[in-house]
Amino acid sequence: MTAVDPDAPTARLSEAARRFLAPPRFAIVSSLNPDGSPLQAVIWYKLDGDSVVFNSRLRRRWPTNLERERRVSVIVEDGYDYLEMRGEVEIDEDPIEAQAVAAELAHRYHDDEAVAAATIEEFSRQQRVTFRLRPTRVFERFADH
Repeated sequence: MTAVDPDAPTARLSEAARRFLAPPRFAIVSSLNPDGSPLQAVIWYKLDGDSVVFNSRLRRRWPTNLERERRVSVIVEDGYDYLEMRGEVEIDEDPIEAQAVAAELAHRYHDDEAVAAATIEEFSRQQRVTFRLRPTRVFERFADH
């Protein structure tokens, strides 16, 4: 993994935030294009401690943006309930780890084993990269959590 500022404070996720992130909801990652304009993409994620881990095929626009500028915002919503996390991502370009994370995400988001297997097969033909966000800022709004 590439290093981020070791002195940057890591925000702890509340128990309500952990419960909210536990189901396989979709997240939106916001990155910055080279001209400074924002770009958003819908992603799969997994929670790992106080970090959010996500993965992509290389050479897509948003991963390329994050390789150039690591500042990111990730938001997960369910109606009016939402959680936003901000910080800098760590980048792991290890192809074996990237495929393992992609497979884990495929199983998380596809209950049907055949669909998960087909997704993993498709991912296996791609060069992939993994991102880890240890948020420095967390904003949450939960009505009943």
